[in-house]
Amino acid sequence: MRYPTSAKLFEIAKTIIPGGVNSPVRAFRNVGGDPFFVRRAKGSRIEDIDGKSYIDYIGTWGPAILGHAPMSVINAVHEAAKNGLSFGIPNVLEVEMAQMITSWVPSVEKVRMTNSGTEATMSAIRLARGYTKRDKIIKFDGCYHGHSDSLLVAAGSGALTHGEPDSAGVPAAFAAETIVLPFNDPAAVEAAFLQWEGQIAALILEPYPANAGLILPQPGFLSFLREITERNGTVLIFDEVMTGFRLGKAGVQGLEHIMPDLSCFGKVIGGGLPVGAFGGKAAIMDYLAPLGPVYQAGTLSGNPLAMVAGITQLHELEKAGAYEKLDEIGAYLQGGVEIILTQKGIPHRMNRVGSMFCLFFTDQEIINLDSVKTQDMALFRKLFWSMLDKGVYIAPSPYETGFLSLAHTREDIDYTLDALEKAVNEL
Repeated sequence: MRYPTSAKLFEIAKTIIPGGVNSPVRAFRNVGGDPFFVRRAKGSRIEDIDGKSYIDYIGTWGPAILGHAPMSVINAVHEAAKNGLSFGIPNVLEVEMAQMITSWVPSVEKVRMTNSGTEATMSAIRLARGYTKRDKIIKFDGCYHGHSDSLLVAAGSGALTHGEPDSAGVPAAFAAETIVLPFNDPAAVEAAFLQWEGQIAALILEPYPANAGLILPQPGFLSFLREITERNGTVLIFDEVMTGFRLGKAGVQGLEHIMPDLSCFGKVIGGGLPVGAFGGKAAIMDYLAPLGPVYQAGTLSGNPLAMVAGITQLHELEKAGAYEKLDEIGAYLQGGVEIILTQKGIPHRMNRVGSMFCLFFTDQEIINLDSVKTQDMALFRKLFWSMLDKGVYIAPSPYETGFLSLAHTREDIDYTLDALEKAVNEL
């Protein structure tokens, strides 16, 4: 097929797809201008339909931890497809995936597959409510858990207000059951548990929030959440859709030595195909139908293509030194970026853990959404377009996290740093 240019294709797309995109961040609204359309991706690079190649620091928003189109995954999916694309009946691959997840993540005794991270978090919340027989939940401002009604809620006018709908179509009554608090604020959490004593079913968070840039918990915050939820009979849910299996075999909970009650996963365990999962303590998971009263289902859940892609990718990550290599290339990138920006006198903060990173143009410490909002948005927009022009694709929003893969080389990083220095000089 002969494609039109990206500009022409976007004009066509806008007439038949709302906003021309199937997920809002792809519209480039945070940076202005129009998106490009991808023709193919391989390794650390993507190529648009106009023939231009870019070093990619998005990695399909996290799943491409091996790089794009790794042959081991492609071959596994090809072989699995020969036996059928979906069955709607149990298959051996979903059992193998469940065995891998439960063996890699100590807090997960049982797990159920879904088709997206949104499905996983939505189902985990319903399960926590059914298990505790309570209605209210706590989430943190700046943590994104998908677009289900209970979780698409913004902070109210004060730290101890009910949340307010963050989208048209979310009933105020739903939002009223969600308490939104600032991240890294133990006092606000304690006050919420006092105000709604015995009413809070679950506390859900990204343990390393990565949907408002990358925010790291302050020392002791996660262990504090574990203690206070346990004391109040509240289900602690870690949303590790981004961090799970990317930062280590047991994700953030493995790094921080915290055992949540439920965990949500996605991205890496699908190898690029639609996938999600939630799991945790058997006593809680057994409240799911067909054993218990909490209903959850999915026609394509555990489908063989997503399962074999994820299984193959996880096996590749098991090979010696994979996570150490990811951390090494991440440190190399961070070191180079900080040297350039410091020499140029540009205020900045660069948060990084392993192969996840985010650059903020601010001199404030990044601890919550309010501090994220102090960054220089105009400077980010200029940098984005300058880097894109030089063949480096970073997230088209200052509120998104970047991802490295095992396909990224030192040569890729050196090219990126050279482009950054030129872009900064142009600014």
